[in-house]
Amino acid sequence: MRFVNPLPFVADLDRARRFCHDVMGLVVLEDEGGFIRFQNGFAIHDGAHLHQTIFGQTPIYAAPFGRANLVLYFEDEDLDAAFARIAPHVAVIHPVSRQPWGQRVFRFHDPDDHIVEIGEPQ
Repeated sequence: MRFVNPLPFVADLDRARRFCHDVMGLVVLEDEGGFIRFQNGFAIHDGAHLHQTIFGQTPIYAAPFGRANLVLYFEDEDLDAAFARIAPHVAVIHPVSRQPWGQRVFRFHDPDDHIVEIGEPQ
């Protein structure tokens, strides 16, 4: 068995696609309508569709899909440029800062309120 990737639910697939592509710079590899996979292996799924597929019912909650219990982690060779590009479009949790293990990272909430962390490659 091998782990492939998480499938975070998104409320608006088009908005999430634009955010991932236009703001984060991810390249779309596959777009199957309700599912989008990016060149780096990251993928997103239309939340209502995936919820229906898994649970057999449409979600009834109005809260965002992100629940502050999962971090989507990315790395970028030019962390400061990534922060400058992304920060104006998101709710920043904290700007670029050095972590206790020595890595520089920043964190933010994406449009679906998922926590996203972007760090320098270690």
